[in-house]
Amino acid sequence: MNNLESKAAALRVPGPLAPYAGGFESHLSECGYAAKTRVTHLGVMSHLSRWLQAHQLGVEDLGREQVEQYLRWRRARGYTELCSRQGLMPLLQTLGSLGLLPDEAPTTRMDVLLGGFDRYLREERGLASCTTQAYLARARRFLADCGQDDDLRELKPADVSAAVLRESRVASVGSVQNFVGALRSLLRYCHVAGLFEADLSGAVLAIAGRRRSSLPKGVSTADARALLRSCDRRTAVGRRDYAVILSLLRLGLRAGEVAALSLQDLDWRAGQMLVHGKGGRIDGMPLPTDVGAAIASYLRRGRPATSRREVFLTTRAPRTGLTREGLSYIVRRACLRAGVTPFGAHRLRHSLACELVRAQVPLSEIGQVLRHDSASSTARYARVDVDQLRTVAQPWPDGVQR
Repeated sequence: MNNLESKAAALRVPGPLAPYAGGFESHLSECGYAAKTRVTHLGVMSHLSRWLQAHQLGVEDLGREQVEQYLRWRRARGYTELCSRQGLMPLLQTLGSLGLLPDEAPTTRMDVLLGGFDRYLREERGLASCTTQAYLARARRFLADCGQDDDLRELKPADVSAAVLRESRVASVGSVQNFVGALRSLLRYCHVAGLFEADLSGAVLAIAGRRRSSLPKGVSTADARALLRSCDRRTAVGRRDYAVILSLLRLGLRAGEVAALSLQDLDWRAGQMLVHGKGGRIDGMPLPTDVGAAIASYLRRGRPATSRREVFLTTRAPRTGLTREGLSYIVRRACLRAGVTPFGAHRLRHSLACELVRAQVPLSEIGQVLRHDSASSTARYARVDVDQLRTVAQPWPDGVQR
């Protein structure tokens, strides 16, 4: 144990937070914080505990207002490190996980409404976390722009239509279509929850937009090999990135599905894995030998020791599971190393589909591999086989071969 680790272990926290210092230090260590950073966070914990003691407060009094009072007091005394709520987040999360912090009730009607909308999207609709957060952000903006924080009963169809028109003047077609989807979901929830007698979702204007006619793009065999070769498997990061990219290439998984993969989803004896897809769908899939070997190599010689259950973890503290954005960043970074025009993780899913089409695998089976809920989602890949499409093309009316 070096001097910094000894200092972190021996740092004394007086006052009401004293019983939780050991657990907080262990939490920081498990999250991958360096010894110097752990000492800094424990120093702030000691400082906050003394402030609580001086004000005759306990940990159960540490609500949002008290946290802000402490931070103002800390900044006023010249401190520059960890002087924001974000800086205190590791400590607050640890205390919150123990059930020690007071419940913070929603402060406005908008907060109450959006809290219920959040639960509706996650529990009733089964939407992914990223989609839920996007819907909530657009719903909050709609309510704020309409000035409906006080009484939603005053909302009229004209307000709904006007909001869509405002959005269409400043945003792209795709962005407005996303806004429309979120707004319809919000208004349907309000009707289901009894906030409106009538369903106002019909007042949301439809936004038409032409879809691009370009073919789905995959990755050439040469580029796929270049991506894999760019991962330095002598390092922990390289082993992780190699396993991630190989999983995307070989299994056609979505980035969010790779991010959601947990240790209990891997059945090594049976050579299978569970995939958590859209809408809460869970599918069993075979685990190819090369993918299994790559994941096992990362687990044995790259993944840090932690109690977290996600397979793929970040390398920097706080150590958490990778997000789908993080996976796309891994793919883009590999493209730059390999000298390939950068693209996101979803291109690798398209790549598998295009390979299956070229191998003349029936579309119904391709849909099963990709776990599509609708045949129309798979049908778009039929356009990839241009030679087959030429055989069904009709002659041009003037008789000239085109």
